[in-house]
Amino acid sequence: MTSASETSVIDTAAPDLRERAEHLLRELAGPSARLREDQWVAIEALVVSRRRALVVQRTGWGKSAVYFIAAKLLRGAGRGPTVIVSPLLALMRNQVAAADRAGVVAATINSGNVTEWDEIHRRVAAGAVDVLLVSPERLNNPDFRDQVLPRLAADAGLVVIDEAHCVSDWGHDFRPDYRRIRTLIADLGADVPVLATTATANDRVVTDIAGQIGTDTLVLRGTLDRESLHLSVLRFDDAVERTAWLRDHLSDLRGSGIIYTLTVAAAHDLADVLNECGHHVAAYTGQTDPTERESLEVALLANEVKALVATSALGMGFDKPDLGFVVHVGAPSSPISYYQQVGRAGRGTDRAEVILLPGPEDTRIWSYFASVAFPREHIVRTVLDALDFDRPLSTAALEPRVELNRSRLEMVLKVLDVDGAVHRVRGGWITTGQQWVYDGERYERLSAAREAEQQAMLDYQGTADCRMNFLRRQLDDPGLPDTEAPGCGRCDNCTGVRPDAGVDAASLAATRARLDRPGLDLAPRKQWPTGLGTLGIPLSGKITRGPETGRALGRLTDLGWGQRLRALLDAPDDPIPDRVFDACVAVLREWNWAQRPSAVLALESPTHPVLTATLAARLAEVGRLTDLGTLPRRPDRPPVSAANSAHRVAALHDSWEIPDLSPATGPILLVDSLTDTGWTFTVATHTLRTAGAPPILPFALASVT
Repeated sequence: MTSASETSVIDTAAPDLRERAEHLLRELAGPSARLREDQWVAIEALVVSRRRALVVQRTGWGKSAVYFIAAKLLRGAGRGPTVIVSPLLALMRNQVAAADRAGVVAATINSGNVTEWDEIHRRVAAGAVDVLLVSPERLNNPDFRDQVLPRLAADAGLVVIDEAHCVSDWGHDFRPDYRRIRTLIADLGADVPVLATTATANDRVVTDIAGQIGTDTLVLRGTLDRESLHLSVLRFDDAVERTAWLRDHLSDLRGSGIIYTLTVAAAHDLADVLNECGHHVAAYTGQTDPTERESLEVALLANEVKALVATSALGMGFDKPDLGFVVHVGAPSSPISYYQQVGRAGRGTDRAEVILLPGPEDTRIWSYFASVAFPREHIVRTVLDALDFDRPLSTAALEPRVELNRSRLEMVLKVLDVDGAVHRVRGGWITTGQQWVYDGERYERLSAAREAEQQAMLDYQGTADCRMNFLRRQLDDPGLPDTEAPGCGRCDNCTGVRPDAGVDAASLAATRARLDRPGLDLAPRKQWPTGLGTLGIPLSGKITRGPETGRALGRLTDLGWGQRLRALLDAPDDPIPDRVFDACVAVLREWNWAQRPSAVLALESPTHPVLTATLAARLAEVGRLTDLGTLPRRPDRPPVSAANSAHRVAALHDSWEIPDLSPATGPILLVDSLTDTGWTFTVATHTLRTAGAPPILPFALASVT
């Protein structure tokens, strides 16, 4: 690999430099492509002046062309490889394909190609790679950080931070791993150019990013207006009506597109309904296997499906120029993230439909995601206190020592890492001993900013003004005049033309019947959490006295039963309503159990004792089962509030007073109003089975997930 000091110098006055750039663009984008003026300004700044630049331009403008052309020109002058920090697998796959078209040798290191990492590291070391795309999470892998990253920092020809709004606390998709990029940039040579790109950044985010990448950052920022997008909002009373509308009108939307949902469960429910009535769609979420994701992306690119029904997992970087529509079933929590997602549509077409179908449950879902933000100081301090200087602890070993679930613990560790308080090494995490200050004021400001964004999203739904101008104002679009701007002339408010809101009565009834189909399985827990011994709980390994596969009426996030179950659990504690009880009976009737239950036992509920007890009693009566009453909690045991599995099990262990179980001659139906993690059913069953109870069949009104 050639070092920066040995490279040739690119002549600033070279008359053919722009023509070479134009030629590369035609290889990337076709024979009629021409560089935009700001594209050339950015390329010249990177290649000739070795500057640091931030390009904020709308989706489809051609930001990737800037860094691939710059990478090729720098490589041709003998510079080292370009390093692109890229957040999503879909983005990486598209970028590698684009690089190949321009004759750029590109490689990627991400969670989807683990078996290729060693070979890619070897090729990078040998100078055989022009462009290396890495995920931000990879930057703190100990081997990559200590062995590969220093060489890249020393020899890089260009460093690119794609989707750079992720760097900023104020960005709509902030990721702690992105903050490590500051360390990478700090280790670069003075003449190594840096490019940050994003389509979604307001003034505050632009200032933050520019300050992080350099003191004299060139900012190139264009208008965010998208002339192909036709924005509309349609309101319906409930999720069933929204689903029925899509069932009736999806075929009216031109081409293929994306239907966004706020939750994984809603994506699968909606995809099932649409497929059953003849539409060819598929669900795409963060839980979809990486290989399956890639095949689904290819199917959408080839118009083999009408739509992907997706969560935000399908977002940044997915590039289909002729994407005909984006529909949101449920509103994102900010206009900025909404603009980012709708920006997938209409990049290479004259018209694309963008339709928002908001729901009353949206704010509840926003609140849930806000609740898993950065935790309070005393919880973070327990993480620091649990770590040693020289004895690494893995995340799994650390989890039972703190009251955080795995995902929040990993997030806290990443933040502490970039703050210098902890360090990731082989085998886990250690403390550095550096003083760490909890910036409570900063987190409060962030919380206030998120609340303001949520209100803005509600305002977008209700505005009578131009919807495109509303979004452009939220992103501080420099192309929008300060004075009263004319409307876009395309959205429903500007034209007075709205999508047909009609829903066929038969279609609505069929959709309601499909979504009213009750019942889902509750898979039993198989292993006790690690580290219970450190909490004084004598449980470990495989769970041998756990429950059988259980059942629930529905999820709180279901399109059908979700809204009704949420309303039921939010209401005052009353006896089980007849309609809900009848649905529970239907679920039990279809339960394929190995042996019919002989008795019913209600778990004592701290929030819904009447609801739970009356459900159990009526099930006993209808099913002619022995009513064992309620499994009472010991009065000296406090309510369970722990977030992670180990602490939750510890709080539940030995928490119940065992009633007389002798009347049960066969399996016992164990009833609760709500199940979340499954640990209450698991620990209660272990307690009962240890006391000699027969097999336990869990049944809940609602499951959180």
